[in-house]
Amino acid sequence: MKAFFLIVTILASTLLPTSGVQSENARRLFSDLILKAGDEDALIDQLAETGDPYVIDLVAAVRIGGLLQDPVTPDKLIISLDNQYAYLLGGETFTGDPASLDKVRASRSLRKKFSRVVSLIELASPDYQARAEAAIKIGASQKEEFLPELRKRIDTQPTNTLKEAFREALSLSLLKNGTDAEKLEAIEALGDLSSVSGRDFLKTAREAYAQDESAKQYLAACDTALKKIESHEKRVEFIGTLFRGLSTGSVLLIVSYGLAITFGLMGVINMAHGEFIAIGAYTVYVVQNQFAKIFEPGTFGFETYFLWSLPFAFLVPAILGALMERGVIRFLYNRPLESLLATWGISMIIQQAIRLIFGAANVQVTTPEWISGSFELFGASMTYNRLAVIIFSVVVIFMTWVLLRRTNLGLQIRATMQNRNMASNLGIPARKINMLTFAYGSGLAGLAGAFLSQIGNVGASMGQAYIVDSFMVVVIGGVGNLVGAAISSMGIGMVDQLLQPVLGPVMGKISVLIAIILFLQWKPGGLFPSRSRSLDD
Repeated sequence: MKAFFLIVTILASTLLPTSGVQSENARRLFSDLILKAGDEDALIDQLAETGDPYVIDLVAAVRIGGLLQDPVTPDKLIISLDNQYAYLLGGETFTGDPASLDKVRASRSLRKKFSRVVSLIELASPDYQARAEAAIKIGASQKEEFLPELRKRIDTQPTNTLKEAFREALSLSLLKNGTDAEKLEAIEALGDLSSVSGRDFLKTAREAYAQDESAKQYLAACDTALKKIESHEKRVEFIGTLFRGLSTGSVLLIVSYGLAITFGLMGVINMAHGEFIAIGAYTVYVVQNQFAKIFEPGTFGFETYFLWSLPFAFLVPAILGALMERGVIRFLYNRPLESLLATWGISMIIQQAIRLIFGAANVQVTTPEWISGSFELFGASMTYNRLAVIIFSVVVIFMTWVLLRRTNLGLQIRATMQNRNMASNLGIPARKINMLTFAYGSGLAGLAGAFLSQIGNVGASMGQAYIVDSFMVVVIGGVGNLVGAAISSMGIGMVDQLLQPVLGPVMGKISVLIAIILFLQWKPGGLFPSRSRSLDD
């Protein structure tokens, strides 16, 4: 849905003129106001109702002398922007001598009303989020002059969320400006709305009521409201922690699934797995730069670069992984120490190669508009890029399950990983299967790097931060068990996010590691210990 609105916005910005249609009504009202072509208060109210942010620019132009009048045609106002002169209505360029123009001077009373319009203009903004934030800001100012505006606008709001925002703003203002009955009602309303913005105001009010023996009813209402807000904050914090845990676990899952195949199924300790993650991320960077040469940043064409980069982020590491298996790994099966040292050396070579090609500094990867920003769920803020990682992790699980369980290639992979000699005797090309399996695991690491490029920095050593955690995921889940890897990655992600706010990032990581060690003492084979003779040659 967000991508659809992005397409519509881009097409609209291409097909419509940039200055005319949307602000024409605001220009006309502003012109009538300056030229006194109607009731001043009514015109002010209509300007505020437009919700057009261009009104703020017009007010600023009046303040700095940018609104001008031609003595020959005084009914046609002229606005000056960046040394360009154009008629306020119509937008035609003024071709006369700018020196002949007079500056428009607004009266003191009109300037005060302009200030009020600037404050109220966003209360009618077409951007619902901006409108809600403006309402809360005005309510928090607790200026009595805004009470009528807040009251009359509550029932006209198109959504329940906006109605609640205006009700919250009105309650904040009534805490100072209302009658005793209205203050009590406002306190209860802020509690019912779980108003985080009103918490400090309620604490201030409570301190005042605590000094008054006759205000016990108000004091009790404040205590009840504050408890509701505190309960709401705890619930929001839990939901946020749950989401962060899911996203962290999803990142671990995508990173570790490739390792679960190369290490869990093939028995190869691949210390260069992190570098395949970096290769995937740098592939996205290269595709982005190529798209930037063809499309302007921000256009629909450029916004699709990330989708086009995903196949390349899989194929490039997969091809390199296949070459690595054919050139090095095939000689090191059943020799874990040698494979560890060899792949560690390869990881150093890849890191240095990346630095020679792209430089030592991190590179900037632009997040597409359709997965940038955030949304709220039950009051907790969640980012679209992390939601995309969670969804993609499900796709990775399904794709790998289909490959291994529903295809002939998957059957051959499982047979070869369980017993290479027996598979070869049955006519399965074991060497080819080994290469394809290693390539698939490397390709998954590249996809992980592609999504990590949308979350964090992209650098030559970015994958090293995930190597230890990925091995822990594979071991905890049970070596060679992909379901176990999925469950353990989510569990580690959840525990990590639950402990970090309490113990801090460093102690949280240490605590998770200690918990894993204790778990392996209890279940050395992990959650789902393998019963097969995976490398029985």
